[in-house]
Amino acid sequence: MEKTPSRIKAILLNFLVVIIWASSWVLIKIGLKDIPALTFAGLRYFLAFLFLLPFIFQKKVRQQIRDFNKSDWRLIILMGVFSYFVAQGTQFLSLDYLPATTLSLLLNLTSILVTISAIFLIKELPTKVQVLGVLINLAGMLVFFYPDGFSGNSTLGFVFGVICLLANAIGTLVTRKINSGGRVNPIAVTVTAMGIGSIPMLAAGILWQGLPHLGLQSWVIILVLALVNTAFTFVVWNYTLQTLNAMESAIINGTMLVFVAIFAWIFLKETQGLAGILGLTLAFLGAVIVNIRFERKSTNQPNAN
Repeated sequence: MEKTPSRIKAILLNFLVVIIWASSWVLIKIGLKDIPALTFAGLRYFLAFLFLLPFIFQKKVRQQIRDFNKSDWRLIILMGVFSYFVAQGTQFLSLDYLPATTLSLLLNLTSILVTISAIFLIKELPTKVQVLGVLINLAGMLVFFYPDGFSGNSTLGFVFGVICLLANAIGTLVTRKINSGGRVNPIAVTVTAMGIGSIPMLAAGILWQGLPHLGLQSWVIILVLALVNTAFTFVVWNYTLQTLNAMESAIINGTMLVFVAIFAWIFLKETQGLAGILGLTLAFLGAVIVNIRFERKSTNQPNAN
């Protein structure tokens, strides 16, 4: 991970991370039967932080942390607070009240918020083709879940979901800002931000909900989520953001609900009708379109970029 990834490599790795994250929803739903939501989230991310902690003893990672300036630390603290403490904590709390599909639909609005916010905050202007991709992606989400996505669900679950949505959008922008240009080491960024976010999350969970007696299945779920679905994937995610911009990463992340639906079909035997298949198709199509860039060609002079 010393070199900035190529565009195609970053996209493929980004999709790999999203597929792994999609499996988390199944594991979280199973784990929530025995583990309080915020404590569950805190255990997952604190253990992931511990798994990553030995990497700070590598010379390059340690030196990178020493070289962080005040601006870097502000961004990393914001990343820890919004991407981990707020976003992940409220996601677990929302999943305790809402179906996974309903929350997935809500969180897919992240791409719209990121696209609009990135224009003003980090000066990333989407192309017309990318805007079209966002709209097609959003249309796919609506087709997939309409009309039953919001009926008969908990108001408190939606409150946690909206907070998660806003925190995700802020966290995506901050993460892109700190990782852009390949200037910082993705492991150094991940381990410091995750520590900042996970320690207060676990403390809040234990103080509010307690730490129950956990069986073997619960510990296996927590360890898999911490090691594979968090420690590994967040380092790779930060690595890909050295190449991809905020909207691109957000829209790829938005395809997670497609993989959630596939896992639900495989493991929970949930089938999809025509509308569901159409929605999944549109969601994938939007994600592909948003990652297409058309370069202007000139016959008069070479490209100056």
